[in-house]
Amino acid sequence: MLKKYSFLLFALLIIIIAGCNSNNTKQPDADVYKVVKVKDGDTLGLLSNDNQQVTVRLAEIDCPEKSQAFGQAAKKFTSDLCFGKDVKLIGNEHDRYGRTVAQVVLTDGTNVNYALVKNGYAWHYKAYSKSTELAALEQQARENKLGLWQDANPTPPWDFRREKRQPKADSLQTPKPKKHYHKRKPKLEYAA
Repeated sequence: MLKKYSFLLFALLIIIIAGCNSNNTKQPDADVYKVVKVKDGDTLGLLSNDNQQVTVRLAEIDCPEKSQAFGQAAKKFTSDLCFGKDVKLIGNEHDRYGRTVAQVVLTDGTNVNYALVKNGYAWHYKAYSKSTELAALEQQARENKLGLWQDANPTPPWDFRREKRQPKADSLQTPKPKKHYHKRKPKLEYAA
């Protein structure tokens, strides 16, 4: 009789364990994306679980442009931190270029936006953020001369972009006259 109950108890235990394991089978999380491209320090290409590509502009921060001092370093920092990893987005705004504007958080809880500012690879973009935490992280990075704060007077990317759009002083001079090429007039021939 004891064998019969121990067999039933064993079978029941197996069923319970199997049931628990089937509940732990991980379903893909619709809110999780894989970082498949780092376009620059603050712009990522993500892939959703249903293979949709999403371009994300990191919210509340601004990294140096790629052609600017520390632009490539910011891109490398972002790539080292999150390329190939799973991330979640906080926020779902869209900018004028159609990019999603959000905070990007790794599955271990690391906020990519905040990490860039903390390590001196991005400015707190005060025109688009009132975050006191980001302001404090930027101030710490400045005081510790991290990343771009090694330069005595780094140029904010919004000023750098504005300067690139403005015509240079030499181009405001009188333009050189254009050369005009005249076609020869065809000779008129008269039939006799």
